[in-house]
Amino acid sequence: MISADLGQQLERLVTQLVESGRYGSKSEVLREGVRLVQEREARLAALDASIARGLADAEAGQTKPAAKVFDRLEAKYVAMAGKKV
Repeated sequence: MISADLGQQLERLVTQLVESGRYGSKSEVLREGVRLVQEREARLAALDASIARGLADAEAGQTKPAAKVFDRLEAKYVAMAGKKV
């Protein structure tokens, strides 16, 4: 069992959430908070992995100059704007 000091402000928030009926207990509020942290950490890990792949691609010379990419995109969208949908 984990015991934690949340401080007065967070303790009041937890109490308000339970008293409002949003959550059935303080434990439910805390479990939800930990789940949200877990999800955020998973997203950050995926972002870190993506950055690492991008850096590895750059080191391996598998990148294109940004100016070329932007020029291609601009030409694509200019062409699309000229067509009637």
